[in-house]
Amino acid sequence: MSERIEISTEYIPLGQFLKLSNVVESGGMVKLFLSEFEVFVNGELENRRGRKLYLGDTVEIEEFGSFTVVREE
Repeated sequence: MSERIEISTEYIPLGQFLKLSNVVESGGMVKLFLSEFEVFVNGELENRRGRKLYLGDTVEIEEFGSFTVVREE
């Protein structure tokens, strides 16, 4: 089961997404986190913190779980 992360904009950069989903504590930790953990966006390995995530995108991180981007209600 994937955790739903709500956004109110058209997209969210991966770095902000990791903060919003409480995977990292601050934006400064994102680059280091992406160098140490494998992050998959829609099944593809991703290491760019600026990668745009849109509604319906799925982010999977081993040891942290799976997250899906949804519209804020």
